[in-house]
Amino acid sequence: TLAVRMERHNANALAVARHLERHPAVTQVLHPGLENHPDHARARQLMPRGTGGMVSFIVRDGAPVADRFMHSLHWIHRAHSLGGVEPLASEPRYTSHAALTPEQRTQAGIPDGFIRLSIGLEDVDDLCAELDHALSLAAGGHP
Repeated sequence: TLAVRMERHNANALAVARHLERHPAVTQVLHPGLENHPDHARARQLMPRGTGGMVSFIVRDGAPVADRFMHSLHWIHRAHSLGGVEPLASEPRYTSHAALTPEQRTQAGIPDGFIRLSIGLEDVDDLCAELDHALSLAAGGHP
């Protein structure tokens, strides 16, 4: 079933990335399947069946909104490592890049407010609704 799972993982990630591009609380979305990604052409060449299930994005107003977003997720699980069949979210400033200063993270392209998602296999409409809900709560200042 790996081929079927990867097809879904890829399709969901691209749909979520496109959805997040339109969200007012999001300033940037990073996914190689998006035409505006600097490595889009190379990614399509190397990965003709799909450009992966990972999506990163940056929320407007940085760390406080990112924290509220992470705490507002209901069934997308917060995680330290990504890549399962379930949807997962990670804030690199607390995980993979915790040892760096905020300035070092920004230089590395990971400013405060940067969130990584492993999209998983759930229904894409449910995923987008979950993300919208958490972003709305986070941008409004509610926990």
